[in-house]
Amino acid sequence: MGEYRNKVRIIAGKYRRRLLAFPDADGLRPTPDRVRTTLFNWLGHELDGLQCLDLFAGSGALGFEAASRGAERVVMIERERKAVAALKASRELLAAHEVDIMGADALSYLKTTRDRFDLIFLDPPFSQDLLPALLPLLPRLLNEGGRVYAEAAKFPPLADWRVLKEGVAGMVHYALLQKPAPEGAL
Repeated sequence: MGEYRNKVRIIAGKYRRRLLAFPDADGLRPTPDRVRTTLFNWLGHELDGLQCLDLFAGSGALGFEAASRGAERVVMIERERKAVAALKASRELLAAHEVDIMGADALSYLKTTRDRFDLIFLDPPFSQDLLPALLPLLPRLLNEGGRVYAEAAKFPPLADWRVLKEGVAGMVHYALLQKPAPEGAL
């Protein structure tokens, strides 16, 4: 763990105050503490029993925070080899058995997985402008009432999504989204 100088802190839960190391990599920028605090205030501090997906896991800040707060399972997807190695080292350090780490491309994973989730963290590299391609792939992965947390430099039109909460911190726009129930559904 000591080989990387970058560190992110778990804010609350059973792993609170633990520091997790991660490598320098293009596009890897952990969600700032202030934004994570806001997000988990929106979600409620306890995530007991939730199934979570952390796409573009990077440092693992969002996924390990969810695990720390009681998520039953957190699947982390990351394709950068050094980041995957750091995520596995962090999982080992925390003994976070509820975390599954996959070295894979996020788009490929979304197109092939049969898993379903209550909460999806979507924080792709800003320079790649991937939200327009990713958002349409998410509804089939969401359990009823499932939500998506997304970060971007700028959001595409979100006509097919209900924005539950949103905020801006510096250059980061972030929002908690939910797919509207079909018309006529109770």
